[in-house]
Amino acid sequence: MAVLIAFSGLLAWAIADSPGIAAFRAKPWRDWVLDSGGLVVQGILIPLLQMHGVYRLFQDWLPLPAGCLQIPAIAAFLLSFVVVDYLYYWNHRLLHWRGLWQLHQVHHTVGEMDVLGTSRNTLWTSLLIVYLWVHPLLLYLLQNPTAYVLGVSLTAGLDLWRHSCLLPNQSIQRWLSFWLILPTDHAWHHASQGRACNYGANLKLWDRFHGTYYARSKPPESLGIPTPLTLAQQLFYPFDQSSPASLRSRGTGTTELFETREDAMQ
Repeated sequence: MAVLIAFSGLLAWAIADSPGIAAFRAKPWRDWVLDSGGLVVQGILIPLLQMHGVYRLFQDWLPLPAGCLQIPAIAAFLLSFVVVDYLYYWNHRLLHWRGLWQLHQVHHTVGEMDVLGTSRNTLWTSLLIVYLWVHPLLLYLLQNPTAYVLGVSLTAGLDLWRHSCLLPNQSIQRWLSFWLILPTDHAWHHASQGRACNYGANLKLWDRFHGTYYARSKPPESLGIPTPLTLAQQLFYPFDQSSPASLRSRGTGTTELFETREDAMQ
């Protein structure tokens, strides 16, 4: 419910002014299909799979009783908002590795940052995201998962926000920019130039620590990458070996995956 409220609020905010409405009207119908399909998968099907599939899997096969992990509420929240966030950082970087890039490339066809494009992806790519597996495991293990769920909800809300082009006033923005990934930061991750940067979800800490943080006060001039994939391929089978090698290997290679701090900050 909290995520639905966040989505509705951000969507209303986006269309509250003329540029937002114009951007939605200019959105190609193929993008509407991709974004709508992704929202259904990530907003409905994945939560159902987590609770009625993966959770039951742990319940039936994990040699530990449910609720065996008793930790303070603040620790449960930090486990979700900080520790799992670090797992996602590496999950995201691996999806940009040359060997897995084609499974993630559809997400980078987003040409405008908007909340609807948050879930754009090949429909089954969510199976490769760490959240699908880690959240049910910890919900099963935690004696009181309330604070953990709060962290999950906040992460989901921030995911929607950082894929938008919506920014608060300057004073709030300056305060948030010290520790949170802002929409401008994530826009550089989606830049057409393909810069290998800003993989984090919630916190800038991981990108700063690993030398992949790239900061600019303004967003990039252009977003998104071209793709020769048909709509059906983008939805179900994101592979096209006939396309140019530069498009098939747009993700970072093995060397670039562990790039130096100096390279990332150029």
